[in-house]
Amino acid sequence: MTSRATWILGARPKTLPAAIAPVLVATALAQSDARPLMAFLALIVSLALQVGVNYANDYSDGVRGSDADRVGPVRLVASGLASAQSVKRAALFSFLVAGISGLSLAFFTSWWLVVVGALSIGAAWAYTGGKSPYGYSGYGEISVFIFFGLVATIGSFFVQTQTITLMSFVVAVPVGCLSCAILAVNNLRDREKDSLVGKHTLAVRIGDRNSRFFYIALLVVAQVTALIAILPWSLITLATVPLTFTLARTILKGAKEQALIPVLVKTGQVQLLFALLFAIALWLS
Repeated sequence: MTSRATWILGARPKTLPAAIAPVLVATALAQSDARPLMAFLALIVSLALQVGVNYANDYSDGVRGSDADRVGPVRLVASGLASAQSVKRAALFSFLVAGISGLSLAFFTSWWLVVVGALSIGAAWAYTGGKSPYGYSGYGEISVFIFFGLVATIGSFFVQTQTITLMSFVVAVPVGCLSCAILAVNNLRDREKDSLVGKHTLAVRIGDRNSRFFYIALLVVAQVTALIAILPWSLITLATVPLTFTLARTILKGAKEQALIPVLVKTGQVQLLFALLFAIALWLS
């Protein structure tokens, strides 16, 4: 029987900053209109989707055999720690939690959110699931930017304020870029093995060198967008620059596979710290 600790590791908790950041930033932008219950439900949706896509990825890659001999987080199916069907059930349960929480948000706000929620769950499954997973064709980063950047941030803002503003789009950009950076370094780490099993991620398609520049560009765009959005308060986000610089230097020095695992972890930490500082700046503004 698979232990609780193994299931937690299989959920890839180090990727969860990508789920927390959009809700944190959106709630700060809402300011006096913030609604704690709506923010909490939005957070549950975001976290459940992130965990769901992680389990779904584990299941789909595992049954395809594309997760063999990989570095990084534990793969439940590929390593034999859990059966494929049990991991699939874990993914579906996570999506069910996201769906129920999303329906609650729609009940309190607007029913068109049901469509958004259905698209989000569908995108989460289709990333590596189904006959033609888009994650195998290099579209993972685009999806992450849309759903864990724009949709998650703007949606979290809407359920609290009942409005969508230009600023909600603007603040979603750095959130989406940093979420993309997590996936970008993950795919850079797995690039060589992915190419061998026919998994044509963006890193495989554009090559090692361009993948490294792409990762750095995401960090830069996130920082610059936040700075421009709400000067001078946004200057406090510069506190993340030393760590960001360290990550960029490691990437440019050519770190590969195992050496990129700390970069992946620290990218998530940068995203969470950045979101917290950006939220403070938004609140002060």
